[in-house]
Amino acid sequence: MSGALKLMAEDDADLQIIGAAVQDALVRMKDVTLNKKARRFTAMLSRFRWENAGQYGPYERIRSALSFEGVLAVKSRHVRAGDGESLASVLSVAFVPDAEPPGGQVRLVLAGGGEIVLQVECLDALLVDMGDPWPTPRRPDHERA
Repeated sequence: MSGALKLMAEDDADLQIIGAAVQDALVRMKDVTLNKKARRFTAMLSRFRWENAGQYGPYERIRSALSFEGVLAVKSRHVRAGDGESLASVLSVAFVPDAEPPGGQVRLVLAGGGEIVLQVECLDALLVDMGDPWPTPRRPDHERA
């Protein structure tokens, strides 16, 4: 598992790095969970490995877990949560602080207008690659999308 990422975020600058790493990751709605008792939100991703992608390849994806701790509430819009097989692409992840820190909202913006918003006590995120990468034929292209 060479070059596997393990990133933590406790502030906006850290989350921007995680956001860049998960841009264009694919997620199935059945792989998104909220453990209310533990107050943990987790999304299992098929992450495009931007850090290894040259202009012409080879390209890879890797299974990754993105989790947030201290989650007080989750809201979504334009997300087919009941359809476990529906697939979404992550466009961005951002933190919007509350007027009274350290709480705020984590916004996961998905292609097609979907969004998942987490109300958190404070920013506490973790991205971990798991397993081995596999080849993928295409590099995400925002110019043609």
